[in-house]
Amino acid sequence: MAGSLAGFLVLLLAVSICEAASIFQPISDSHRSAALELFAPTDGSFGSLEEKYEALRTFEILGIEKKPDISTSSCQSVSETLGSSSSTTENLFNALKVNSILKCNVDEEIFQGIASRLKAVVNDATSLLDFYYSIGSLVLIKDQTSNVDALLGDADGIFRSIKALSQSDGRWRYSSNNPESSTYAAGLALEALAGVVSLASSDLDQSLIVTLKNDIVKLFDSIEKYDDGSFYFDEKLVDAREHQGPLSTTSSVVQGLTAFASVTSGRINLPGDKILGLAKFFLGIGIPGNPKDFFNQVNSLACLENNRVSVPLILSLPATVLSLTKKDQLKVKVNTVLGSSAPPLTVKLVRAFISGSKDSSVIKSLELKFDPENAVHFLDVLPKSVDVGSYQFVFEIVLDGSVDKKVYATGGQTQVPIFITGVIKIDNAEIAVLDSDIGSIEAQKKLDLAGENSVSLSANHLQKLRLSFQLTTPLGNSFKPHQAFLKLRHETKVEHIFVVGNSGKQFEIILDFLGLVEKFFYLSGRYDIQFTVGDAVMENSFLQDVGHVELDLPEAPEKAPRPPLQPVDQYSRFGPKAEITHIFRAPEKRPPKELSLAFLGVTLLPFIGFLIGLLRIGVNLKNFPTSAVPATFAVLFHLGIAAVLLLYVLFWLKLDLFTTLKTLGFLGAFLMFVGHRILSHLASTSSKLKST
Repeated sequence: MAGSLAGFLVLLLAVSICEAASIFQPISDSHRSAALELFAPTDGSFGSLEEKYEALRTFEILGIEKKPDISTSSCQSVSETLGSSSSTTENLFNALKVNSILKCNVDEEIFQGIASRLKAVVNDATSLLDFYYSIGSLVLIKDQTSNVDALLGDADGIFRSIKALSQSDGRWRYSSNNPESSTYAAGLALEALAGVVSLASSDLDQSLIVTLKNDIVKLFDSIEKYDDGSFYFDEKLVDAREHQGPLSTTSSVVQGLTAFASVTSGRINLPGDKILGLAKFFLGIGIPGNPKDFFNQVNSLACLENNRVSVPLILSLPATVLSLTKKDQLKVKVNTVLGSSAPPLTVKLVRAFISGSKDSSVIKSLELKFDPENAVHFLDVLPKSVDVGSYQFVFEIVLDGSVDKKVYATGGQTQVPIFITGVIKIDNAEIAVLDSDIGSIEAQKKLDLAGENSVSLSANHLQKLRLSFQLTTPLGNSFKPHQAFLKLRHETKVEHIFVVGNSGKQFEIILDFLGLVEKFFYLSGRYDIQFTVGDAVMENSFLQDVGHVELDLPEAPEKAPRPPLQPVDQYSRFGPKAEITHIFRAPEKRPPKELSLAFLGVTLLPFIGFLIGLLRIGVNLKNFPTSAVPATFAVLFHLGIAAVLLLYVLFWLKLDLFTTLKTLGFLGAFLMFVGHRILSHLASTSSKLKST
């Protein structure tokens, strides 16, 4: 039991370590498993074209090969939507996105008709959503076929029409009639304007591009930040119907930014730490619980994976708990957000200090080695200055190539909490009973806290109990655990807990029973001794029963405090009760078998007499009806009588009274009906015979 409790304590402390660390990990296999669960088709398909695209795009980004086959049903929906003249621009947009992945068989004439229709919508559009869906659809048509003219003749005019909906703070309105500005709409506008640039039949006015880049910088001035270094956008709309959460809003801006940066020359003057912060925001979410959020996360990370603004690099640690005893290596990985390999670089351990004390650096400027086979940076052996404890390690990524420094965002220095654990050595553990007057040792026992102990001591109120031990780390330094408790539990379940203090390397506690008699409620008898030592970095934390002490305390005075009532054990109160064994009464002695058979014969005599009487009277079927309907009722009547007799037999053999009465009620009603009909027929026949 002590071992299991110690294991539970270590597990609990390890969980608290993991929760305290803010470590960002790139996309992993856990996301792929979650994608297959979240995007599970119903009856072989998804509800809408938008849902189909989100599932297909997610599978494509994550590289999932064993995915549900929905191509047949999806292509059918695409063909129906593209071939219908009543399809909205939103439906056309979603159908073309699905077709961009599945490459369905669509006629060129259909593309040509859709392109002409969409160009007319663009020229007459007044709302941002009309621009977004129609221009986005034209871009998809341009990418899917080269035989259809999807270019815009008046690209400058369309660009200015969309730009007219922008605000001075970088946000956008959905229409000129809506005064509210939206950050989510800004992402849609950037994506639509990126489409205008790619569809322009001639070069655009570069002043428009420069102005839009300045608007993007203003938009990023309103970005918000968490304490862990992640950045995000939040919607500030007053109209709740158009409100979007931080995830969808940030996703919209990222998709619009990367789309616009991919079609324009020159750089957008945005700090790399903000782009890296956006990546940390999406990775810090973990695995979203619904398909829409999951798609927004994965699609946004795919946009950041390869963009022309700044590609974020994620520094992660396979393990933030290192064991000195097992000689674990410090390992660091650097990848893109989707887990791809990083360019040539160097990882430096700038410094390491004890948590809560930045001035006491234990490591200064170490360069980690690189293992190309496993794509991991590592430190062979931790310096001797690093002992068990909680530390903060500060890493820095240094790119080797000058060109890479303009392409990738490293975020400067990254601070990561690291826990160094080890097996703590326990020496000179002993428990003793001391004489109160001169302090001489009355009885003394050595303790093996790494094994089992069963100490038996006795003391009175004039004596003391002393427990002492020493703790040292694997490097030989003294160790002070977070928890060191001594518990005495009386046989009446009354418990007393004492904190074990330390003076230098020695841990010691002395219990003077003379001063504790009132706290012990003057309860003499057996006290079990339990000792607990635990720490987050102590691999061999334990909770152990070491034995017991028999205490002889004086009688309690009249006004002495009484021990508190112990809580009722809920298991004994509501748990299973003891099995009740019932002894049935012995059965009475039965009469002889011959007597029972004789009584049965006597009971059958009336029935035999009834049959003989029928034969003597001369029963016949001369009056049985010959017509179809009366004959049917006559047969049913006799069957009903037979059913009643059979019911009596079943009642005698197996049925209970209530079942018998209920069945007899139905049969009685049936007999009354058919009996009345047959008797009416017989009476009518008899009256006709008399009249003749």
